[in-house]
Parts: sequence; structure tokens; C-alpha cells
Amino acid sequence: MTAPAIRVLIVDDHPMVAEGIQSILESYDDIEVVGTLGNGQEAVDRAEALSPDVILMDLNMPGLGGLSATELILERLPDTRILILSMHDSPEYISTALGHGAKGYVLKDVPTDEIRQAIDTVMRGERYLCTGASGSLEPKEDDGRGALTGREQTILLQLAQGKSNKEVAIALDISVRTVETHRKNIKRKLGISSTAGLTRYAMEHGVLQGTGGRF
Repeated sequence: MTAPAIRVLIVDDHPMVAEGIQSILESYDDIEVVGTLGNGQEAVDRAEALSPDVILMDLNMPGLGGLSATELILERLPDTRILILSMHDSPEYISTALGHGAKGYVLKDVPTDEIRQAIDTVMRGERYLCTGASGSLEPKEDDGRGALTGREQTILLQLAQGKSNKEVAIALDISVRTVETHRKNIKRKLGISSTAGLTRYAMEHGVLQGTGGRF
């Protein structure tokens, strides 16, 4: 019995790039390109309906960027494998992408067969790093602030403003359970056990005033 085709969604704001990747992938009998979208918000809005196995996500796009889109999609479709597409090959970019939930990182100028290799790798449940990425890259955790993802930073701000889990869920259009999960992760990463501690941390680091700089 033939295995079902791998469903791939391409998200890139450069039509020529998206069309080029689509042409490459459609040459494989066991890959189905279910759509090409031009920005992160479109991907978030349509991912559930398109039900991709793998999303090739551009990193830098106007409006909602690839990292934020990755987090939002994974909250709704946790089994989706997201491969970040980028022109940047620095360890910092790769670590940040992995920290936001991406399963791999692919440079836009890689050979055709490497894109296919990346898709096959994440479909096996493994992580794929572009050629030239040495070692096992993980999100930096030099201090608590560096460990937080962009989504966790947003939720920390909401919690520090005194909002309940339900209020945060409504404000960010996510489930209460998702907020609770993020809240636990934030507390673990920062080594803080109480909500009061989160608020105090936010005040001390200028989060409430928007002057805290990089997390």
C-alpha cells in the first residue's frame, strides 16, 4: 500500500522564491504542495484548513514574522513540522528558530536535494540543521531572560499587568490551557514560583514600561 503524500505548505513573501521551491517539490511523486502563502498571518489563519505535515516558513516577512507564526501554528497544530527558511546562517538565528519550536533550519540557497533531505528528516521526527551548522544548537540560556521565547515574553507582560489566564487567552486568541503551559514554562525558566514573583521580575527589568530591552 502506497504511503500518503507528504503535505507541504510554503510561506514566503517573495513569489519567485515560493514558486521556485514549489516547482522543485512538485517534481517528487510523494510530495503534495497544499499551498503557497505570502505572510505569517495567512499561514496562521489557514494552517488548520490546509493541514500540512511540513511548513517551509520564511523567517523575515512583513507583519507577522516567521518566528511568531511558528509559535501560533504549533499551539493549534503541535504535530506540524516547521522548517525555517532563511538567508542567515549564524548560530544565533538558528538557535532562536529552534527556541520558537521549529524542527529545522534551511538556507534559501541550498541545493535542491537538501530541501528534500530536510523534509524527510523532520518527517522522521528528527531535527534538521542546514549545511555548515556545527554541533547541536540549542536556545541560549545564559540567564532567565535569554531563555524566554517571543510568545513567552508577550504572556509575561500580560500576566504582569494582573490579567488572569482566561483574560490572557482571550487577548491573544489562544486556549486557557496554552496560557497555563506557557505560564509554567516561564516560571521554570526564570526560577520563579509565584505570580507575584513574575510581576516583580517584570517591574525590575522594565517589562511593564517596555524598557527592559532583550529578554
